[in-house]
Amino acid sequence: MNFLGRLWNGLVSGGTPAQRYQPYYVRPKRCPEVVIVRVDLFNDLSVSDDGGFFVRKVARGERCPFAAEVSITFDKNRRPVEVTVENGEQVTEADYLAWVTPEGEA
Repeated sequence: MNFLGRLWNGLVSGGTPAQRYQPYYVRPKRCPEVVIVRVDLFNDLSVSDDGGFFVRKVARGERCPFAAEVSITFDKNRRPVEVTVENGEQVTEADYLAWVTPEGEA
């Protein structure tokens, strides 16, 4: 019975948060702020014509009036193939951490 319970919970939840959500870090054009865009691999993706998936998200920060649009293409196994950012740039997690950490606290 325990096996069936674990199987059911895995199917309902869609996996662990680390497997389900994928973060992308974006800096909108003309802003120093770095925005985290979280993609839910089980709810946000749309099916593309080639059998894979895609998603588009708008990244807008609290302190920046400009928005960036993130477009991500995935293969049929939900692995990212291409990330495109309009009106901004994709940055690293280290850039995001540097943005959220006040000077002198590192």
